[in-house]
Amino acid sequence: MSIQENPTPQVVYVEINADNCDQRLDNFLIARLKGVPKSRIYRLVRKGEVRVNKGRSDVKYRLMAGDIIRIPPIRVAERTEESYVPQGLQSALENGILFEDDGFLIINKPAGFAVHGGSGVSSGIIEGLRLIRPEARFLELVHRLDKDTSGCLLIAKKRSALRLLQALFRNNQIQKTYQALLTGQWARKKLIVNAPLLKNISKGGERVVVISQAGKAAETLFKRLELFSNATLVEASPKTGRTHQIRVHAASLGHPIVGDERYGVDELNKAFRHKGYKRMFLHAQTLQFIHPVTELPMQISAPLPPELTRLLKNEATL
Repeated sequence: MSIQENPTPQVVYVEINADNCDQRLDNFLIARLKGVPKSRIYRLVRKGEVRVNKGRSDVKYRLMAGDIIRIPPIRVAERTEESYVPQGLQSALENGILFEDDGFLIINKPAGFAVHGGSGVSSGIIEGLRLIRPEARFLELVHRLDKDTSGCLLIAKKRSALRLLQALFRNNQIQKTYQALLTGQWARKKLIVNAPLLKNISKGGERVVVISQAGKAAETLFKRLELFSNATLVEASPKTGRTHQIRVHAASLGHPIVGDERYGVDELNKAFRHKGYKRMFLHAQTLQFIHPVTELPMQISAPLPPELTRLLKNEATL
């Protein structure tokens, strides 16, 4: 792994503008001091080496426009872009922009990459995007997609845009449409699954989601698109945005998503792997909403990845 050392560091003073207004101090520093361990950042604040308007502050302090942040000299060992962002991910990010304006962008997320680092993942989509756009002052995830899910992902370029877009999600004003391939032949043409979901922890420490009356309300509309000999292509439209919602609701129909290692059937997944399916067949196809600034209707679609399109053609010829 190639390591680069920053030049001799100096005290930096940063004036907070509208883009960072209302952001917590710790989150601001974590984004600014890429490569510095969080524990070290918290220690700098606790010892008073980081100052807000010349005074000590708490990591939970929410920044206001006009605040002056003193960042002490700190040497950061950074991975080079080549070693930190896999070439495949870098190309996918550079060529996968579906829409972009001053406030946000929508990318066609490739499958196989987490949206952010953590839990044993050194880097993800957002870290990769920040590295290939070093000039960007602000890049934050508006929502999340599972690691093995591809398709439309919203990234805010301003804090004001982040707040507006997250409000649209909270108020169910962003319509999401997915394509999924279910195992077996689903007899229904259309069905609304209304089943509450509860986050749980399995015996192996793996997080799973189960249908439970103690959980949160969750609703998904499934529409059959095409029937194959032992699989069914469906359109899934979640009205709510619970963790693993489509995956758990599909499994509750008795037709889990092809390639779903967590909620699927091992024997069926193995049979589909022999046919060339190397990932979970779930794709975030379309986002539909009213632009929070221009108030124009938006409908952004991500084409189905070529490898999934080829597999569907193979299913149709069987």
